[in-house]
Amino acid sequence: MKDISAIIDTFSTEEKQGFARFLKKKNQRGDTKNLQLFKLINSGRTQDLDVQLYGKPSKNAYHALCKRLRDSLVDFTASKSFSGETSEEMEIMKLLLAGRIFLEQKLNKIAFKTLKKAEKEALALDLHPILNEIYHTKIQYAHLNPSQTLENVIQASNTNMKLFQKQFQLNMAYASIKKHLKNPGESSITGIILEHFSAFNIKIDTTLTYKSLFQLLNITATAATLQSNYYEIAPFMMDIYTIISEKKEVAQKHLFYHIETLNLMAVNSFRNKNFEQSKEFVVKMEVEMQRNNKQYYKRFSDKLVVLKAMNLTYTGKAREASKLLKNTKNLSLDSQLTFCMCLFQQSEFNSAYQEYRNLTHSDHWYEKKMGWLWVLKKNIIEILLLIELDKLDLVLSRLQSFKKRYTKPLKKAGEERVLTFIKLVSDYYENPDQVTTERFKNKVEGSFEWIGTQQEDIFVMSFYAWLKAKMEKTNLYKTTLGLVS
Repeated sequence: MKDISAIIDTFSTEEKQGFARFLKKKNQRGDTKNLQLFKLINSGRTQDLDVQLYGKPSKNAYHALCKRLRDSLVDFTASKSFSGETSEEMEIMKLLLAGRIFLEQKLNKIAFKTLKKAEKEALALDLHPILNEIYHTKIQYAHLNPSQTLENVIQASNTNMKLFQKQFQLNMAYASIKKHLKNPGESSITGIILEHFSAFNIKIDTTLTYKSLFQLLNITATAATLQSNYYEIAPFMMDIYTIISEKKEVAQKHLFYHIETLNLMAVNSFRNKNFEQSKEFVVKMEVEMQRNNKQYYKRFSDKLVVLKAMNLTYTGKAREASKLLKNTKNLSLDSQLTFCMCLFQQSEFNSAYQEYRNLTHSDHWYEKKMGWLWVLKKNIIEILLLIELDKLDLVLSRLQSFKKRYTKPLKKAGEERVLTFIKLVSDYYENPDQVTTERFKNKVEGSFEWIGTQQEDIFVMSFYAWLKAKMEKTNLYKTTLGLVS
């Protein structure tokens, strides 16, 4: 049951509808109950399902039905990935499989022609693991191919094996970096990455494949998010991007990673308050999303909307940002929270709270989907909204649950300042009149270790702006722009 619910939770509304059609097409009997079970679980009704399905307790039949539904979910997920938007590797795998089948059927000429096409496409995309399988097949049946010598195939295979080994070393380095970043200690992000690359004899230069450079960029950006330290890694990310930019001739062959790279750079620029640079990356990103008949437009459209809205918000165009988000259909979770924060900064607290209430799932569910940092930001926004709307009982309960839930993880992450901020928010709510006193201002000044406007994270500054606006009796949005500019 838990496995089934977990898989269903990963589906979008469109994917759930697609799975229902998939089951209907698959069912040969009219009395099959797998679709009924899927609808019950999807609606959140998980108690006594055997009774609901069969009219009486029937555990054995129910467990057998659950297994069949789980198998169908796995089958649908696999089928979906084969027909998905990032299908280049799948298409090459299909060519490889077809080539092998043709060889078994003694259709040698068409088999080697198919394998040659698979090899050419795999080489263009640096797919060394798939190339290993292609060369293995070509060597196995080399005696049937008069147009290519065994020696040439072996040489190509050995060359690919060296590249595959380098890719394998990269993967080991990435795994080591990810593990280290969980408990980074005093080491810098850049220092951690360079140390592990050196341990595996890897140099960061143009000899790395496009995909490998993207992976390095992605790990760096992830580390920055985990440590709320985008300032330190900005130069390093730009260095990697410069190397990636030198591979223009293969960028279109790796269009998915190319768009994702531009997205990461746009996010990093935004988090460092370099809004003009972020906008430039967003423009480039949108241009690339138009390519190949908008092959990846749907995949990246939400990220594009969020970036546009955030850049508008922090460059004095919050109303344009609100309009953009309001007119966007099927807002994602990230877009919803962005819209909520945008309305909050404009002091449209009732509208922001109405938008917030659309987030109806549990924090546990959101944490699985979006990560605990996203949930943390969501909970802080909720507390500030409830204070603005003076919902006394809810404010007190949310403050208590926040401290209970986040004290340990925040201390472990070295983010005690979030707890300090929540304590000051609590002090303000208990006695609002004290917020404009010199005593309270001095208390705030002495509570934080200020690291400067350039280095401080933009979202940290945004939350502090709320407290600053209270202390100085100024407009929240103008105070926010004043802090980040």
